[in-house]
Amino acid sequence: MLRKPGRGAGVIAALLGLLALTACSGENGATEEVAAEHSAAPDVRIAIEPGDGAEDVATSGALAVSAEDGTLTRVTVTDPGGEEVPGALTEDATAWAPSGHLANDTRYTVAAAGENADGRAAEASAAFTTVAADETFTGAWNIADGAEVGVGMVLSVVFDEPVEETAAVRDAIAVTTDPPVEVRGHWFGDQRLDFRPEDYWAPGTEVSVAFGLRGVEGAPGRYGTQDEEITFTVGRAQISTVDADTLTMEVVRDGETVRTLPVTTGAAGTPTWNGRMVISEMLTETRMDGATVGFAGEYDIPDVPHAMRLSTSGTFIHGNYWASGSTFGEQNVSHGCVGLRDVRGGGDPDAPAAWFFAQSMIGDVVEVINSDDDVIAPDNGLNGWNMDWDDWGAGQ
Repeated sequence: MLRKPGRGAGVIAALLGLLALTACSGENGATEEVAAEHSAAPDVRIAIEPGDGAEDVATSGALAVSAEDGTLTRVTVTDPGGEEVPGALTEDATAWAPSGHLANDTRYTVAAAGENADGRAAEASAAFTTVAADETFTGAWNIADGAEVGVGMVLSVVFDEPVEETAAVRDAIAVTTDPPVEVRGHWFGDQRLDFRPEDYWAPGTEVSVAFGLRGVEGAPGRYGTQDEEITFTVGRAQISTVDADTLTMEVVRDGETVRTLPVTTGAAGTPTWNGRMVISEMLTETRMDGATVGFAGEYDIPDVPHAMRLSTSGTFIHGNYWASGSTFGEQNVSHGCVGLRDVRGGGDPDAPAAWFFAQSMIGDVVEVINSDDDVIAPDNGLNGWNMDWDDWGAGQ
């Protein structure tokens, strides 16, 4: 006889089924929870150097922001006036650095943000103060903002204090051009720095110069203070060649001879320098006193017309009204200058000197050949074109 299961057996079966169901559900839930834990990315960690509250911080090389286990999404560094410090992220957005030097004795505030691989954001901040300068230095340059210059123009910067860290100061002056051309700096001593390309500028070139000298340590404890920018444009190409043998000057503009003028150059005992010289100053009238350039008592002319400076040592190309007209093209009678026929007061626009003055601009080139003298020194005026490019870019 079959025996029907009792109530106790049914309860036991039900409990066993419930336990089986519970065991399956618990195992699946734990698996999902473990998977979720393994998929969670660690939080991004943002580091700011120098640390919060740091003092006497160097103006370069000390400020850096980085992210670990994530990327930076924003970095802002400001001074007390709210001016932001320019900077850039690395390509992978894991680090940020300033693009220039910081100012001395200035409190900067850093605010940074980042995120991890899951997009969870984090922020960090710090404030620090840069080192104070024991001394400062500044530079003065020879090209006015917005100027138009000739193709031979050389940018010359003269500093008011000696510079020891010449490479750092040179690299803090950025020269960019359109169209692009390589421009190099060359030091003459420890207070003068000149910039030029390998060959004359191409006409129409637009040049921007950023003087990022603020916070640059030029010598121990001596820092620059300037953060300025200028632009200038290169005009047409005018290159004039003075032949001390034929006593002529050929004026060539944009590759075409415009005019050939008779001249007088340095006499036998006082020849004119050879070499490429750049017009650095233009004066409608000036006094020329021989005593200022080593010719005491030999001449003192109060009203020399149409004078264009070619050297620091006193070489000019200028109008000459005191010599007879037959001198020009026939005799070399000057104390080293290049003379063109002119009238007293410079009022005759048809006189060769007046014509040449009107056709010229700062930065034009005047080259002297066949003179019985040496080639002019590259630092005597803006005459660095007389130095080989390899030498110009070498050292310092």
